[in-house]
Amino acid sequence: MQEITGGVCAAKGFKASGIHCGIRKNTTKKDLALIVSEQKATAAAVYTKNLVKGAPLLVTKSHLKNGYAQAVICNSGNANTCNANGKEIAEQMCDLVASEMGIHSTDVLVASTGVIGQPLHIEPIAQSVSQLVSQLCFHNSSAAAEAIMTTDTIKKEYAVRFKVGEIDCSIGGIAKGSGMIHPNMATMLVFITTDVCIDHELLQKALSEDVKTSFNMVSVDGDTSTNDMVTILANGMAGNNKIQEDNKDYAVFCEALHCVTTHLCKMIAGDGEGATKLIECIVNTAQNQTIAQIAAKSVICSSLVKAAMFGEDANWGRILCALGYCGADINVEKIDVVLASAAGEILVCKSGAGVEFSETKAKKILQEKEISIRIQLNSGKASATAWGCDLTYDYVKINGDYRT
Repeated sequence: MQEITGGVCAAKGFKASGIHCGIRKNTTKKDLALIVSEQKATAAAVYTKNLVKGAPLLVTKSHLKNGYAQAVICNSGNANTCNANGKEIAEQMCDLVASEMGIHSTDVLVASTGVIGQPLHIEPIAQSVSQLVSQLCFHNSSAAAEAIMTTDTIKKEYAVRFKVGEIDCSIGGIAKGSGMIHPNMATMLVFITTDVCIDHELLQKALSEDVKTSFNMVSVDGDTSTNDMVTILANGMAGNNKIQEDNKDYAVFCEALHCVTTHLCKMIAGDGEGATKLIECIVNTAQNQTIAQIAAKSVICSSLVKAAMFGEDANWGRILCALGYCGADINVEKIDVVLASAAGEILVCKSGAGVEFSETKAKKILQEKEISIRIQLNSGKASATAWGCDLTYDYVKINGDYRT
């Protein structure tokens, strides 16, 4: 598994572009992105379980009924959610791309992100699709990654190269996500591309299983978005023998997929609105994986733990508290807790009770930008990891006037 550059353009046959079309008032910010495969690709997706769903998700789900797609268009600055004509606008976005590229409209997927409940007008998009298509390039992932950002402060893209049999294959992705992140299937918007040749049902299985231990283990603020969606396109242009069963090749593909998704998870969590620190909670020696996942997610979701990390306060009691109310079957008298970072590590709790430790050393550890909370439940062999961020003054500032 080798890290490479290129994001959604790392895999063979994928182009991308990103422009400002006029949805956002700030003309310096891109607001329309396009990702295209040179040939039709096997495709899969997962969607938010929020009952309020953005119109683009409904259109994408309909277009993916046959398991294939060739392009993805996404706008930022407007979620196209809770709009009376939302589905019509989303379909028109697909029609515009299809007409410009000479492909079928149902082979285009669509996504939107931004403010909920604001009318989205098709005019600026219609006037810009020709430019969007003309700027498609094999080295333009960053432009697309920039165009899907809202309150994000950094572009999020990652890719790896790996082998399926003797064939070199690549997989990469871009993501956006900073606030309203507490997923129940995936998180925010993530677009993944690969040149692997794989059966549609196995591609869907791989993605659906992966999100359970990647995007579903991220939380910034406890709010599940209406527009969360992860899509993956696999165009088969690497030339590997088609993956048609759950075998060694499938396992390698799943490993590569997970490598990309977990890196994107860390980028999303670390770029949480107002965040200054990435918090990673690793739960080991749990009775089973479900317990480990529930425990890890509970810790990174705790507002008190998040605030303590912001204040660089080794208040381990808040960690125990979060474990105690998580609802999992945990023996609290067996819990050990270690705080760690690039500055070192320190044991703060043993067998459910406090131990003497240096507050000075602990503070130094918590001053780093990436903090690891390592928990041993000492009840089994299962483990899980969750990602979150600290809770800062700026989170309230950002969301206090987000719409206006």
